[in-house]
Amino acid sequence: MPVTNGTYGMLAEFATADELVAAIEAARARGYIRLEAFSPYPLPEAAHALDCHRNGVAFLVLLGGLVGAASGFFMLYWICVYGYPLNAGGRPLNSWPVFIPITFELGILTAGFLAFLGVFVLCKFPAYHHPLFGSPLFRRATTDGFYLCIEASDPLFECGATQAFLESLHPSEVAEVRHGS
Repeated sequence: MPVTNGTYGMLAEFATADELVAAIEAARARGYIRLEAFSPYPLPEAAHALDCHRNGVAFLVLLGGLVGAASGFFMLYWICVYGYPLNAGGRPLNSWPVFIPITFELGILTAGFLAFLGVFVLCKFPAYHHPLFGSPLFRRATTDGFYLCIEASDPLFECGATQAFLESLHPSEVAEVRHGS
């Protein structure tokens, strides 16, 4: 997060979800790219307007499941065929139906572990503090507020011009968000 005179960005509060989505589209049309939107409930329209793309967590989970299942299967294969062969009841040493529960469980365990780590790494957790948390305007973000933040790291960001642009969208309120406030 580059610091621009201590400013994190400009925050605008909107009364409805439709106004927020319209504001996101207007900001995108104006050329702003470093945008964040906040609402008390999921807004697929806002995610689409922000051009949010899928992250790599699903791929990590699939990869973890496949690697976990394969390692579980080959671990049991090695144990039963080479490490400690035991002929019980005349079955072949490689009796793969017996391996299914452990193969499945290790696949699920590894997939879950990578999902947990993937979310933490890709979402840059833990984030103990965010500059928006210090803004008095942002207090209603989880109850009934709809917010658009244009970050100061945006190439088009100029404090006065960005504030004037946001005010032209007719928000309830516009405020500058500073680092450490």
